[in-house]
Amino acid sequence: MTTPYLSLFLLLVFLSSSCLLYLNLQSESFSSSVPLPPPSCGLGQSWAVRLSFSSSQEDGLLVDLDVVADKVAEQVGLENRGQIGQLEGHYLLCASKPRLGATAWADKWAHSGDLLAAHPHVLWHSKDIVLSRSKRAMTFNDPRYPNQWHLHNKQRKGMDINVTGLWERNITGTGVTVVVVDDGVEHTLQDIQPNYSPEGSYDLNSNDPDPMPHPDAHSDNHHGTRCAGEIAAVPNNSFCAVGVAYGSKVAGIRVLDGPLTDSMEAVAFNKHYQVNDVYSCSWGPDDDGHTVDGPHPLGKAALQHGVIAGRRGFGSIFVVASGNGRQYNDNCNYDGYANSIYTITIGAVDEEGQMPFYAEECASMLAVTFSSGSKELRSIVTSDWSMQQGTGCTDGHTGTSAAAPLAAGMVALMLQVRPCLTWRDVQHIIIFTATKYDNSTDWRANGAGFHHSHKHGFGLLNAWRMVNAAKVWDSVPFLLSYQSPVLKGDVTILTYPDILTRTWNVTTQDLSQSGMQTLEHVSVTMTIIHPCRGNVEITLVCPSGMTSLIGARRALDRDTSGYQEWTFSTVRCWGEKALGEYKLLIVDHKTPTPKMCAATGTLTQWKLTLYGSSLTYRQVKERQRLVEEAMSGRYLDSNFSLPCPPGLDVPPETLTPFSSNNLKFLLLLGCFAFFWSLYYTLEVGLAHLDLQELLCWRRGRGSGARPRTHRLRRRERDRGPDWVSVEDGDEEGEEEEQQQEDRDSGIVLDFEAKAPAATAERAAT
Repeated sequence: MTTPYLSLFLLLVFLSSSCLLYLNLQSESFSSSVPLPPPSCGLGQSWAVRLSFSSSQEDGLLVDLDVVADKVAEQVGLENRGQIGQLEGHYLLCASKPRLGATAWADKWAHSGDLLAAHPHVLWHSKDIVLSRSKRAMTFNDPRYPNQWHLHNKQRKGMDINVTGLWERNITGTGVTVVVVDDGVEHTLQDIQPNYSPEGSYDLNSNDPDPMPHPDAHSDNHHGTRCAGEIAAVPNNSFCAVGVAYGSKVAGIRVLDGPLTDSMEAVAFNKHYQVNDVYSCSWGPDDDGHTVDGPHPLGKAALQHGVIAGRRGFGSIFVVASGNGRQYNDNCNYDGYANSIYTITIGAVDEEGQMPFYAEECASMLAVTFSSGSKELRSIVTSDWSMQQGTGCTDGHTGTSAAAPLAAGMVALMLQVRPCLTWRDVQHIIIFTATKYDNSTDWRANGAGFHHSHKHGFGLLNAWRMVNAAKVWDSVPFLLSYQSPVLKGDVTILTYPDILTRTWNVTTQDLSQSGMQTLEHVSVTMTIIHPCRGNVEITLVCPSGMTSLIGARRALDRDTSGYQEWTFSTVRCWGEKALGEYKLLIVDHKTPTPKMCAATGTLTQWKLTLYGSSLTYRQVKERQRLVEEAMSGRYLDSNFSLPCPPGLDVPPETLTPFSSNNLKFLLLLGCFAFFWSLYYTLEVGLAHLDLQELLCWRRGRGSGARPRTHRLRRRERDRGPDWVSVEDGDEEGEEEEQQQEDRDSGIVLDFEAKAPAATAERAAT
């Protein structure tokens, strides 16, 4: 380096150092001008004082208050610890270390208050004391609340639904009604009665408005009451537990305590659907590993009608449990309720976040939440019925039956802050906010960046994230669909490791009519003939390469009927572009026994159906960013609110004042009243006729009329001397007996008293 350049370099170094030194001095000067917080003193060993501003001027010169504070502290035997925060003129004076011995120091400290009170520079003084303050945490007097680990888990941090922060902001489900479609709800229970909604309830088994459960031989009709307690159990009543949405209303539809038909199920799905917002359904077909069943035509139509017309057009929210058949290798894609695009399928994890032994998995599962696990782990604490030795409280609610009501309660919290969320908005928010928490499972990221697992769906439900996202959520565009033609042709299903592959390419022209851009649900409806359908495995591959096991193998399914137009669905391609080639992969895992399973199967026909919206891929990613920005809670803590459309003007539901059972009772009561009135009328009428006859007979004797025996005697004279009456000799005796009866009965007739006078009068004339 030449000399001029070296000189220039050294000059630059000098100038830079000088600037840094100057800035450092300025920052120190600035920081010294800002009062530091005074160091704390020992408990009960400090005084807070306020010094006079006017008295700080001596001989016309302004005296620094810090100096005055030092002098005051020295004069009263204390030590100045500096200004208190930003309060000018306020200082903290602490007791200095004892030098005169403990007794002398204690005496001096005891007189510090008197010295401060008499000091001319002290306007105000106060002894610093310890204040009793508590965090604004939610506390309840319900005795089982501390055991509700799914609401606040102190043993395993993070293994709960993260709801207490919402309660602290008074988000409790107010204004929302959740109906439990089950075996009844004991609504008179102390934990449920204040939040019970009779307007949303009905008993389809007994056909009356009261969904009270009926005692049964197995004492298991407590299922619906337990689910209702999970959702809306009343807090601070010194009884049992607390519901996740304890400010919401809970209704009951009793339908599972008797034979269930397609028509009854359809009525249940739409019952009071302008009153009920969320339908919690912790039931389904048998979880036995070989049943393929779901809603029949009326039930399917009711689900579709519910999402179209329910909640003033925003759509009823149907939450269903994934099923408890994992020990039988069952899969919830063989459950038509869990497989439906109109429902929210919820699975279960235990307290450790692991998949329990009973919980089913499938490609249509949306998310999971907490329930029971192995015997060593805790189950769900909730309300219980009080019938048949029930106590009204239980710590043994288990299965995916306990998971679905928790999800329904969290949806109620969302609807409180954003009542106009549509049924599809709720599905989107769950997918956007569910958390991927366990790296040991089969997570896979799809083309839109969402992680999904066949075991856990899009992840664990988090109430805090769901409600914060709902607060800023703008409704998604209308639901769009595309359906391929029915692709027919008998094709033999190949045996593993060979795979039967069928493809269908969705082009821009195919989607141009609907305007679909991104996917939500993808369904495949197929007919397969197979002598042992449990050996068949079916996989769907979306254009992004995301795979979905839509038809899992089931060792116990030896049904020979195959699949007759059964619809499999997946949510694993949610948010991806709809355009491209879809592949259907089918393989037959033959087993040597039974012998019939060795035969080959045939794919007869299949059809692809896409459901999605006009949201572009870029808009999906933008929503993901907005949702994550809202997680701080700042929108909940502010007056921020998006406008809500009014919804459909749905006419009020026509309510029949009397059910058929009530009408039957009234008919029986009317018949009883009619026959009783008839009987009473006849009895009174006949009694009145007997009395009139008696009175007439007595009046006849008093007026000179002869009794029947006298008339008989006259007839006897007319007939001749040979006629003899057996009553002739008894005439006088009968009259004497009748007079004695009259006297005994207390009957006194005026005409009897007047008879002698009338006889004397006739004799005189």
